[in-house]
Amino acid sequence: MTAGDEMIDAQTDSISEIVFGTGSLAEPIEIASRIWWVGALMEGDPFQCHVYLIEQGDQSVLIDPGSVLLFPEVLRKIEQVIPFNHIRYFICQHQDPDITGVLPRMDELVCREDAVVVSHWRINALLKHYALRLPLLCIEANDWELRVGNRLLRFVFTPYLHSPGAFCTFDTDSGTLFSSDLFGGFTETTQLFAKDTTVLEGIRAFHEHYMPSREILLHGLLKLEQLPVRLIAPQHGSILGEKLISFVFSRLKELDCGIFLMTRTHTDVQRLVELNKLLRQSMERMVLSRDFSEVVRGLLDSVAPIMPVRSLVFFGSLGGQVVRLGPETHYRGAVVAQPPAEYRAFLNLDGEGWRGSLTPILLLSTLKRVGELESAVVSELVIPLFSPERHQVNAVAVLGLASSAGPDAETQHILEQLGVPLGVAVERELIFHAMNQERERFYQISTRDQLTGLYTRFYMRDAVIRLCDLHDRNHQSGLAVAAFDIDHFKRINDTFGHPEGDVVLKRVAKVLLENVRSEDVPVRMGGEEFIVFLIGDDRPGMVGLTERILERVRQLVFTGAMVGERVTISCGIAFRQVQEPLDLAIQRADLALYEAKNHGRDRVCVARSIVDQG
Repeated sequence: MTAGDEMIDAQTDSISEIVFGTGSLAEPIEIASRIWWVGALMEGDPFQCHVYLIEQGDQSVLIDPGSVLLFPEVLRKIEQVIPFNHIRYFICQHQDPDITGVLPRMDELVCREDAVVVSHWRINALLKHYALRLPLLCIEANDWELRVGNRLLRFVFTPYLHSPGAFCTFDTDSGTLFSSDLFGGFTETTQLFAKDTTVLEGIRAFHEHYMPSREILLHGLLKLEQLPVRLIAPQHGSILGEKLISFVFSRLKELDCGIFLMTRTHTDVQRLVELNKLLRQSMERMVLSRDFSEVVRGLLDSVAPIMPVRSLVFFGSLGGQVVRLGPETHYRGAVVAQPPAEYRAFLNLDGEGWRGSLTPILLLSTLKRVGELESAVVSELVIPLFSPERHQVNAVAVLGLASSAGPDAETQHILEQLGVPLGVAVERELIFHAMNQERERFYQISTRDQLTGLYTRFYMRDAVIRLCDLHDRNHQSGLAVAAFDIDHFKRINDTFGHPEGDVVLKRVAKVLLENVRSEDVPVRMGGEEFIVFLIGDDRPGMVGLTERILERVRQLVFTGAMVGERVTISCGIAFRQVQEPLDLAIQRADLALYEAKNHGRDRVCVARSIVDQG
């Protein structure tokens, strides 16, 4: 570690407790080896300005000289370190009056022929209007560096941060970056040296409103990041020690700047910062979160500080249906017969149709029931969410407000901007809903026989094996297998044709569905064969249920070609024994069914137990 390194660490530790307003800043403070803070405090000003002095004998440098308001205090502190006339270079990193306003006063005090004002040509083009005696030196004409004694100062061009000719100054000896407006921050109870990462909030607010865009800020940061910076001395806010430099660099790269672009009626920076934070957080959630309910919760949390929102629901158009996404379904989506009339007319409007007849965001006040006997006027914001491809109102977001006041112009602008990614998030959720519906449809196709509505053999294997497992664990709960077969079904097909045979299958299946209980599992095994898995321990009751099914089939009346025809079915029922394989239980029920067929059909036979069969 060099002597300069030790000086920086020592000064950071000893000065970190100094804050504005304590009286500790009445003297110049050495922040690095022969680098002095010689600024002055303006009570109650969140926009404190710093002036820095590089002590280099009669080649000394004053960086960002300051304003007329600060001049007496700045001059006093300079002369506590060196005689004022030892300053040869007055570096102005931009042209604003908080940096250059004092130049005419200093111009009167300078009595040496070699003193110069150092700046970029674009800044010098404005400084010449001060009519200074001091000559103006352009940094670009001096190959972007300045040697003062044994020190080398390098200049880094950071255009548009915040002015076209803005630049920073890097002292290669100490690793100190005089960053001008970059890394500056708003101050309330500002520390001269930043103590921890909380300094970022002041820096964030300062940059979001002061810097023109994220791209321009990133351009400047990437250039400065190449330097071996050990200390950052900004014109505003707090000086940053080495431990914070990497953190602040990384966070500044993520900022969205130029928030005055969203202003409509006022220029309250804090308000605009809050709105920009809302926009940023909401955008991030919509992009990163796959769970739509998380997107909504995050949006409500973000909106709460700036709007009295009490509810949020969505209505979306999906293949001729209207889907409601609301808190009661955890925003999973539910098809509604008709959305409320006040929203129905908005869906599927194109962009021109909406803007031609409505404002970008619509404030509705309607009389709605809020209790069993009570109604009240409810204020709601309706935000159109356009489909990116068709540019139609694919959905609407309805924000219920706790008051009748609508959003101000800035908040409305933010909500309009949120409408684009929110529209994408809602459309994505509608697509998921459609996929789930389609998945359910295919599941029904795979589990339900399309002709009869009974379960398929595919479903039976999965579902009934679970029933067998439950039966094995709970011996008190019985499980019976009832096998049914339509008597003389081949004759029906041969005599009346397969269409009439299908009618018979559907009518018999309907009898099964109407007479089994919700916990039972009716299955079409194929052709005219059916199985019903009966749950319970009432064996006489189960046999009675099968006999009742046979009686209901006998009572079926047919029309058309089969008018007057009588249809019957036969049944074999087996009571599964604990640990009995499913296939064996079905086989025993089939044997009982054959027995019923052999004994005259249209009857129920009960299968013998495994012991009796043995």
